[in-house]
Amino acid sequence: MPNLNQFNRRDFIKAAGAASVAGSTLGLSACAGGASKARGHVVVVGGGYGGATVAKYLRMWSDRGIDVTLVERNANFVSCPISNLVVAGYKGLDDITVSYEGLKTHWGVRVIKDEVTAVDTAKRTVTLAQGGTLSYDRLVLSPGVDFQWDQVPALNNADAQGKILHAWKAGPQTVALRKQLESMKDGGVFAISIPKAPYRCPPGPYERASVVAAYLKAKKPKSKVLILDANEEVISKKALFMKAWDDLYKGIVEYRPNSQLTDVDVAGKTALLEFDKVKADVLNVIPPQRTGEIAAKAGLKLINNRWVDINWLTMESTSTPGVHVLGDAIFPAPTMPKSGHMANQHAKVAAAAIINLQSGQEPNPEPVVMNTCYSFVAEKSVIHVASVHRYDAEKKQPMPVAGAGGVSAARNELEAKIALGWAKNIWADMLT
Repeated sequence: MPNLNQFNRRDFIKAAGAASVAGSTLGLSACAGGASKARGHVVVVGGGYGGATVAKYLRMWSDRGIDVTLVERNANFVSCPISNLVVAGYKGLDDITVSYEGLKTHWGVRVIKDEVTAVDTAKRTVTLAQGGTLSYDRLVLSPGVDFQWDQVPALNNADAQGKILHAWKAGPQTVALRKQLESMKDGGVFAISIPKAPYRCPPGPYERASVVAAYLKAKKPKSKVLILDANEEVISKKALFMKAWDDLYKGIVEYRPNSQLTDVDVAGKTALLEFDKVKADVLNVIPPQRTGEIAAKAGLKLINNRWVDINWLTMESTSTPGVHVLGDAIFPAPTMPKSGHMANQHAKVAAAAIINLQSGQEPNPEPVVMNTCYSFVAEKSVIHVASVHRYDAEKKQPMPVAGAGGVSAARNELEAKIALGWAKNIWADMLT
């Protein structure tokens, strides 16, 4: 592995562009000698960036010695990264949808379209919504996030949620939000409400505001985009986003920090803030988030009653042996984003550790993970932020590697091509 402290930004982009680089290196070195001895049955709950990846790599790195069952409620994988391009009309939902067939036919993963409703960690079983149970030797939970609807009381029902959309889980709401924009009059207001961090995909709301502004500028130029941010400032790629809004969308985008949502007037499409009310033609509310509900139901230790506390060497719950948790559901390490790329990296750490543990070996004592988040500020203009994290034995968590990663020097069209290539590469890394 190269000396990460000597990476410059160009080197890092080359490495991060291939989603499997860091994961494969840490996984294969950690698994050396242990793969052929690893046996057992692992149940994986959730087929997103974390769950699909861990299912594949458990099979691949164990030489198919470990049996894997993946339980996923959706028929196909639909990517949250790139979904803002669907909202803006530059992509269709089919462009971000990938089948689970590759996991089944190429890797022998048993894929069950169902939902886990309960976990018995003593008996090591999970209960399925459609009936029956599955036994496991180890359980991997990759449940993503659930929304804290109690913090937006008026939206705590299905009817209201069908009118005031979040579109923060890619799928039907992504398409529905696009239709709301298409129906909006020229001269209308699109308002997006951003919760306080941490939440899934830190730059995602600012990207959505940008590409919606691009659509409105081209098709409905009298319209406005209001960004109602509960945070004190833009929390990711601030200078790059602010410059894009000033250069490309002056008079269209208005950014309002310290604008925390307290509730919504659903009928009036009005955001109720701590000190103001904002009426919109299209109101997009991204609620506060916490770990997926199944992790809480399993009785795992939560930090701040929101995020699962884990052992970073194995991605295993600190309170519940044999249960590993990935991705957005966990309490993040310093500066580590809740992103699809990072969930993919968590999965590889977990796969390597599980194989070692199942073969009587210790996990890798110094895993390294990397992340890149690309953000479109226009149809063909992109910015990025990248980071590398190495496990610190003293602090017992991954810490950012000084001098590795960074942000784009400026928005540019080349990174738009790289971003779309990144998406295709990581989907292939997970699912084929």
